[in-house]
Amino acid sequence: MTFLNPHPDFPILSVLIFGPLVAAAVAAFIRSERLLRWWTLASTTVVAVVSLPLWWWFDATTAKFQFVEQVAWIPALKISYSLGIDGISLLLVLMTTLIMPLCVLCSWRYITKRVREFMICLLIMETAMVGVFCALDFILFFVFWEAMLIPMALLIGVWGGPRKIYAAIKFFIYTVAGSVLLLVAIIALYLKVGSFDIRAMMGHPYAAEFQCWVFLAFFISFAIKVPMVPFHTWLPAAHVEAPTAGSVLLASILLKMGTYGFLRFSLPITPYATHVFAPYVLWLSIAAIIYGGLTALAQSDLKKLVAYSSVGHMGFATFGIFALNADGIEGATLVMINHGITTGALFIAVGIIYERLHTRDLGEAAGMGKFMPVFAGFLGIFCLSSLAFPGTNSFIGEFLVLVGGFKVSMPMVLCAVPGVVIAAAYMLRMLQKVAYGRVSNPDHSQLADLNLREIVTLAPLLVFVFWIGLHPQPFVHVMHASVQHLLEQANGPLAHAAAVLR
Repeated sequence: MTFLNPHPDFPILSVLIFGPLVAAAVAAFIRSERLLRWWTLASTTVVAVVSLPLWWWFDATTAKFQFVEQVAWIPALKISYSLGIDGISLLLVLMTTLIMPLCVLCSWRYITKRVREFMICLLIMETAMVGVFCALDFILFFVFWEAMLIPMALLIGVWGGPRKIYAAIKFFIYTVAGSVLLLVAIIALYLKVGSFDIRAMMGHPYAAEFQCWVFLAFFISFAIKVPMVPFHTWLPAAHVEAPTAGSVLLASILLKMGTYGFLRFSLPITPYATHVFAPYVLWLSIAAIIYGGLTALAQSDLKKLVAYSSVGHMGFATFGIFALNADGIEGATLVMINHGITTGALFIAVGIIYERLHTRDLGEAAGMGKFMPVFAGFLGIFCLSSLAFPGTNSFIGEFLVLVGGFKVSMPMVLCAVPGVVIAAAYMLRMLQKVAYGRVSNPDHSQLADLNLREIVTLAPLLVFVFWIGLHPQPFVHVMHASVQHLLEQANGPLAHAAAVLR
């Protein structure tokens, strides 16, 4: 049901973007660490609450961008402060705002040094991430895209593990390399269109060769962010060394910027090139699904296991996107949301293990569930979700992706199916060892089960596991019109006309 916005002129997107930045400025003057934690939790919670009306005010019957704000920023270059969301970006904005309070909660005891700087980095990250999903001007998008780079590198490099500097530098270099190519593509499009307005770029005809070069620049930039094989090598190091909140942000939000870039830019702006390169991207996606699963199966470090599982799960997302049909893209969008929920929860669970044992070794964690039954229950549900067990959120997303894949190529889908089996193998192996494994390590009998804060952190994610798993229709409905419009752009006249504009 859609409710009319009672305040259509209220700049709700700007509030969501810059509210955390204002909170970060206030946090800079707070001396008490306890007060800093409560201030950051309150600020992110308020932003999350303010974002909820977007769900009710959003009109799912239209593909038009809504809640649009546009003000001239640099008129001489036709750069504007332009914001708006459609059904795809709505889900990503809400996931970002709702995951941030959980990042604060899971850092409550984990972060003990430079608490002020840590909380400021989290708040600045929220500004940048929400801005990426709302920007309708390419320069504004690029500013937000780059703005999240520094605080994320700091989260890894300052509050990370033993190899934190190596991981932070590797993350920074990979991301900057992708950003340079993205900027080149933006400038090339501006020279053709005469504007940085993303909506104008979507409807402009481009020559086939030009599209191919722009697509490749887009592809490398977004593939690094996803990350797709072979651009994935920065991810395990970043995840392993990052603090729990950093890993959650990487898995739940930052990786989605890559797949969002494919949906927002590659398909509608370079439709001809998308069709040319789609088969190659599909095979790379299958490689990611299989490689990510097999590598995760070989890990004994819990963080590495979950990190490599992300490579496989995001392979399903890119596979669905480049299937170029409604089932595939809607399934891919659900995979993006579900991965953010489930993998974020798994990283929080790994953080809980590390806080108690000061190790992430799977063998050392064996048998914990016998003395932490509440934790074992949460972990069991999230593991079942990660392997796409029917009734959980991940099942419907991967199911739709496979349906979309069958419409493209049955052999490709058959090549991807082993990834589902491998996911079951590594997740059940982890669950069996942690929850039910034989205790051949130091005595776990003194371990405390989840406290109230940890239960409150995991419970909202558990709700979404079953809400989307048992009743996905509201989430599919809100994106359906936007997906149909995206397919019209990707499969429409411009995709075919480009061939004669060589």
